[in-house]
Amino acid sequence: MATLPVGVRVFVSTEPADMRKSFDGLVALTRRVLRQDPVSGDLFVFVNRSGSLAKILYWRRGGFCVWAKKLEQGRFARWSSSQAAVEINDTQLMMWIDGIEVSAMQQRKRFKLLTTARSSATISL
Repeated sequence: MATLPVGVRVFVSTEPADMRKSFDGLVALTRRVLRQDPVSGDLFVFVNRSGSLAKILYWRRGGFCVWAKKLEQGRFARWSSSQAAVEINDTQLMMWIDGIEVSAMQQRKRFKLLTTARSSATISL
């Protein structure tokens, strides 16, 4: 099971990415296409054209990490937006990875703790 620190932001690219890209290519996409800082501690999610492979880029203690999942069956849901990226929360990310249609879900209002200091992003399996 993956765990994410409180306050981590997740950006999902709305355009398909070339999955031959690894660290340097995904860092370039994060800067150029998503217009985000790749060393911010946020998570940046990219999906290939067919929707069967997803990669998550994040910065952790002096280096970049890439987490990947290749589906044997089915496809990752596409996020539609006029923007280059959609910001989602950690719960939505976990649901999306597990194949739950996030747009069909309705989340009830909950208390949200405002944090001023954000910790670096981690995914521990």
